[in-house]
Amino acid sequence: MHASDDMSPQERDTRIQLAACYRLVSHFGMSDLIYNHITARIPGTDDHLLINPYGMMYDEITASSLVKIDLAGNILGPSSTGYGINAAGYVIHSAVHGARHDVECVIHTHTRAGMAVSALRCGLLPLTQTAMRFAKIPYHDYESVAIDLDERARLVADLGASEAMILRNHGLLAVGPSIAQAFNTLYWLEMACKAQVDALSANRELCLPPPEVIEKTWHLYQPTTRRPFGELEWPAMLRLMDRKDPGYKD
Repeated sequence: MHASDDMSPQERDTRIQLAACYRLVSHFGMSDLIYNHITARIPGTDDHLLINPYGMMYDEITASSLVKIDLAGNILGPSSTGYGINAAGYVIHSAVHGARHDVECVIHTHTRAGMAVSALRCGLLPLTQTAMRFAKIPYHDYESVAIDLDERARLVADLGASEAMILRNHGLLAVGPSIAQAFNTLYWLEMACKAQVDALSANRELCLPPPEVIEKTWHLYQPTTRRPFGELEWPAMLRLMDRKDPGYKD
């Protein structure tokens, strides 16, 4: 990546990690053409974020192509691609970044399994160990395309202090204190949704563990119980992207 002279080492590193995250989401089949977003707060700043240019697919994203914006959605500095940003994405992401100063990264997806579970009245069921990690996941009711600024307060209130949320009739949202943790949360939430869709499609009686087992399993997945999930896995994720195409660092 050809960084400008005034780019901090923290911003340079965040750009590389965020570009890798975009490529990983694409690699694992969780992208949606040019739509949706992964944003990251630049360390050392309260209101400077990196977001994808509106017009590029996730597997095209590079460190230098990411657009720097503030919480108001203003683009800071020149864009290397000529693309702008998607206002709908800015509304959701700026709401979380503005309210949750413990969050560095926010990921929103429209995956097939995520949308399917978001449309089920029962929501995400504790059918698998993976799903039990999200046994207390919150929900946000659909309010149409996220372009109304007044939705931000309701979205943030529904998310609370959680690491993930299901947006009803819409998709999935994952947040984390690092890009590594946010990606891990999204990946396993997506796997839980896929497993539920598969189980429901079998049209057989479901087997649900007792409440005390669900509670114990949920507790064991909390970042303060054993470890913050995602950090141990992240170097392997970066190696995967390096093997596939190290051009994301450019």
